[in-house]
Amino acid sequence: MAEKKQLRIGMVGYKFMGRAHSHAYRDAAFYFDPKVEPVLQAICGRNEEKVKEAADQFGWNSYETDWRDLIKREDIDLIDIVTPNYNHAEIAIAAAEAGKHVFCEKPLALNLEQAQRMLEAVEKNKVLHMINHNYRFAPAIQFAKKLIEDGRLGKIYHIRATYLQDWIMDPQFPLVWRLNKDVSGSGSHGDLAAHSIDLARFLVGEFKEVTGILETFIKQRPLVEDSDGLSGKASRDKVGDVNVDDASVFIARFANGAIGTFEATRFAGGNRNGNRFEINGEKGSIRWDMEQMNNLEVYFHDDEPGIQGYRTITCTEEIHPFAAAYWPAGHIIGYEHTFINLVVELLNGIEQGYSPSPNFYDGVKNQAVLEAVEQSSQTKQWIDIPDVIQKLEPVSKE
Repeated sequence: MAEKKQLRIGMVGYKFMGRAHSHAYRDAAFYFDPKVEPVLQAICGRNEEKVKEAADQFGWNSYETDWRDLIKREDIDLIDIVTPNYNHAEIAIAAAEAGKHVFCEKPLALNLEQAQRMLEAVEKNKVLHMINHNYRFAPAIQFAKKLIEDGRLGKIYHIRATYLQDWIMDPQFPLVWRLNKDVSGSGSHGDLAAHSIDLARFLVGEFKEVTGILETFIKQRPLVEDSDGLSGKASRDKVGDVNVDDASVFIARFANGAIGTFEATRFAGGNRNGNRFEINGEKGSIRWDMEQMNNLEVYFHDDEPGIQGYRTITCTEEIHPFAAAYWPAGHIIGYEHTFINLVVELLNGIEQGYSPSPNFYDGVKNQAVLEAVEQSSQTKQWIDIPDVIQKLEPVSKE
């Protein structure tokens, strides 16, 4: 058998998403047969003790403590960015200029201007790129896409999407980096609504205009000590200002005439990870809930009277996208498998020489919607997406 081409990966960051990405690279070939073999060449983090521990646990061959040194290495083909949002742009642009392919966590950057510069850099330097919107790669979401493309729902009228969490409701929860605008760019809006925006673009189409509000319920919090990203030890006597949103609510019109409502919050008690949506069309409707991610609820208007209503499809049959690579029907998969499915698309794109979607083009379009909602919250007006993002040509596969 011919040896597979290797893709030598350098990853910047090693916490929550670092673990998820590492697992995906390691297990991709267990379930699929990608034509490119991912090699966990080097992982990077500022804390040498912790990054060495992560390298040993996750299976990386080596580690670095400065991302600049990682990018300089000649034995690295792709840079995977799983750091806080504030340095996505600097790392991605430097990687592209060094001729490295780039895989980046969402949101793409702190703001639209940074995101556009990242897209320009990867295009100018002709490197391949992808952004991690892993929820697209749940088999149920891919099957929903097929139903819509096949016309089973007809013309789309509505999408209503919510992403509800409750992990910072305690006023004594510390001021972790996700609550600092200089580091994160925004709060629940960029962290959670970005996922809903991506799913809406993937399933419904492009946004035309938006209007919305952002709200911060708790204005000050204890400063954080020894944070791991999602939590940390709160200072007993020092506080700081919260300068990001706790909640985001907006409505949207789409280019195809559909309308949408979107809500993202970290203050919805009882919701641990409530990423949900419902889409209504002229011929039927679909519903999905991340906490029941293998299931897609489907309703068709042309069912005969008396048996009409939502049916639940467990998307684990061989006919469902990606599902054939896993277990027999009814044997469900989990959150981590969405990353595996995405990584397989990334590896196939690298082998075939194109940037799989969602790529930096999608990241820029997503950032434009995020920014338009922020502008609307400040001006209390509808904001046209074309006014926010001028002319952006799609990335082709050629």
